[in-house]
Amino acid sequence: MIDEITNFLFGLKMTIISGIFLLISIIFMILGINTPIYLNPAWGTVIISGIPMLLLAMTRLIREKWISSALLIAIAMVASLLIGEVFAAGEVAWIMALGALLEDWTVERAKKGLKNLINLTPQTGRRITNGIEKVIPVDEIKIGDILRILPGESVPVDGEIINGTSSLDQSIMTGESLPIDKEVGDEVFCGTMNLYGAIDIKATSLGENSSLQKLIDLVKAADEKQAPTQRIADKWATWLVPVALAIAIAAWLVTGNIERGVTVLVVFCPCALILATPTAIMAAIGQATKYGVLIKSGEALETLGGLNTLVFDKTGTLTYGNLEVSDIISLRDDLPSEDLLKIVASCEKLSEHPLAKAIVKYAKEAEIDIEEPQEFKMYPGKGVTSTNSYGKIYAGNSKFLSEHNINVDVNCQLDKLKHEGKASIIVALNDEVIGLIGLSDMIREDSKDMIERLHELGTETILLTGDNSETANYFANQVGIGKVFGNLLPEEKLSWIEKLKNEGKKVCMIGDGVNDAPALKTADVSVAMGSVGSDVAIEAADITLLGDDIGKIPYLKKLSNSTLFTIKLNIAMSMAINAAAIICSVLGLLNPVTGAIVHNAGSCLVVLNAALLYDRHFDDSIKKIDTEYTEHSHYHFHNDGEHTHSHENVKIIDEIVTDNGIKHMHTHKHSITRQSCELHHN
Repeated sequence: MIDEITNFLFGLKMTIISGIFLLISIIFMILGINTPIYLNPAWGTVIISGIPMLLLAMTRLIREKWISSALLIAIAMVASLLIGEVFAAGEVAWIMALGALLEDWTVERAKKGLKNLINLTPQTGRRITNGIEKVIPVDEIKIGDILRILPGESVPVDGEIINGTSSLDQSIMTGESLPIDKEVGDEVFCGTMNLYGAIDIKATSLGENSSLQKLIDLVKAADEKQAPTQRIADKWATWLVPVALAIAIAAWLVTGNIERGVTVLVVFCPCALILATPTAIMAAIGQATKYGVLIKSGEALETLGGLNTLVFDKTGTLTYGNLEVSDIISLRDDLPSEDLLKIVASCEKLSEHPLAKAIVKYAKEAEIDIEEPQEFKMYPGKGVTSTNSYGKIYAGNSKFLSEHNINVDVNCQLDKLKHEGKASIIVALNDEVIGLIGLSDMIREDSKDMIERLHELGTETILLTGDNSETANYFANQVGIGKVFGNLLPEEKLSWIEKLKNEGKKVCMIGDGVNDAPALKTADVSVAMGSVGSDVAIEAADITLLGDDIGKIPYLKKLSNSTLFTIKLNIAMSMAINAAAIICSVLGLLNPVTGAIVHNAGSCLVVLNAALLYDRHFDDSIKKIDTEYTEHSHYHFHNDGEHTHSHENVKIIDEIVTDNGIKHMHTHKHSITRQSCELHHN
């Protein structure tokens, strides 16, 4: 009941009403309007802001054994009322309420992420009993039940495939950008998506033991570990209260004037100290918002400047999280790369597999004429076959081609693509392998520069990813990250974050997927990618990059450092003003009312200094979010020494003939802003 009353009276509407009463009291003083003490408008401020502050101080002192700044302000308020200085009592109470309101705005954390994560849990499953299929609630599924998962459906429980093959999107659990081919005997996880090909599984774990539920539990546990933030004034209140009381009592006893003692209590109130942190943080949050960065936690902004370790997820963070064709390798001298691309795109045109869609999209962007496939047939988890003007086409993995009695002797090329973290499709024409298509998740153009700038700031960088170690190492080498850990599940990412923190490191986690949520919650500070990131990751993180511009990480660190400096300067100014006001109070130069005015002036000075942070410039490389982007692309064809160049609004295609006659096609893209033009190699 007490907490409800306190929260209501400390709310925005009641604080505004309280401030209006105080303003009326000030107007009365300026106009010389005298009213009886019991009719002073400041009583409205005392009741609205003072009573909850008094309740808060007593609750912390008695229930929590916590000497807070609210206790000192309550003492000053009560002392002012005892000598009839209602305005002074109301002023310190209202400044305290305003500070609490600002602090609540800056430290409030969104709680929707956990709800979104829970909503990912499938609610029904298709149980097969004696050959009869029936949709039942997931709660009725038992271990050992046979379940059928159709294309496009989520896996309702953890299980093992007993019939069928398919590819599953496991990004919710591992963050892997590529779908994973599954066959009989492979394990599947609750909440993952079956892309195509019906599969039957045997349930192996249910409910609280499922992999998705464990992920939910990890997020809950990490959220509960977040310690409540104490204001700086509250941290210092343990010695502020006795010191203030000692000086006030001494001033009263030495001078014999109780008014001087009460004035000391009024000017000693740490209201400017209370405002020092939230006002600077609010200005910094506004500054960051102009550049497309949403900071949800004031505590995170304070902590960010002292970080020495930044941990990155790979997919969707350092990379775009979208598959694109990276290599087109022709194994025949008489087969240009454009023709190979046309052959495989025509074969894959009707396929729903993500790799097939990426190839078809790429061919369309290159304005290649795609044929309609004939006799199209898909083999889930393996590949596809079709017929076109070239002949019988096979496109899939090596096992698929071997099953069709096609000799696959391209291990060298396959190993190279695998080492570079790329997926590959082998293409055969009329029982002969004619080429390979490599697909990759593309590295963000500014990732490498961002890592270099962080290293210049003395920050260690680490990569934690669900991708296999070979892929992880390749991407880490591309951007300059030294420490790499791959094949990680969500709980393993969380364990690494906890291990780094136990080593005394201040850790920032940067990620985008559902699987990153526990680690994001556990890190000292967390950053999520706003556009491509999952809702769960965005809600779990303290900071969100709305434009997915990872290059703003160094800017955030500089902003945090400047915010900390502003907070410390505010504290120094407030302490200096308080010290001067205390001396004047002891000497009788101030009374409770003039002391309250000086006290209020100090608070205003702190707010004005914090406001300067809003328009400060930190980094020339960071532009406001309204910067215009225009994309231009060029075609480059290199063939037998000939070179042609033309401007098009599509991606560049470079064909290179190597010494051994293998042809490669690579892509490039130009991104042009008002300020700069950079060549990005994809």
